[in-house]
Amino acid sequence: MIDDAELRPAQMFAPGEILKMELNARGWTQYEFAQIIGKPPQAISEIINRKKRITPETALRIGAALGTSPELWNNLEAEYQLYLARQHTSSQELSAIKQRSQQKNELQVQM
Repeated sequence: MIDDAELRPAQMFAPGEILKMELNARGWTQYEFAQIIGKPPQAISEIINRKKRITPETALRIGAALGTSPELWNNLEAEYQLYLARQHTSSQELSAIKQRSQQKNELQVQM
């Protein structure tokens, strides 16, 4: 059986990096894109520089502007945040949680 720890991506890009590549491919500046989606230029800069997350509302706007689904941007953000969380959570800690859960389930079955 393959463990979740074995299925980690070799490289993970922040959604802002992908957004930056998309803007560059279209020849749009961050300022122009901010105007298109009706957000402050600072918000776009912060997303690109990993200082701000893409919210569902912003995902709707990005998707509409780029002709993609908002789910794409939501999923990119969720996967990136999960990747970061995995970097800060040891496999030993997760194993201990699983073990406590199994012990609790075993106790309930015995009662």
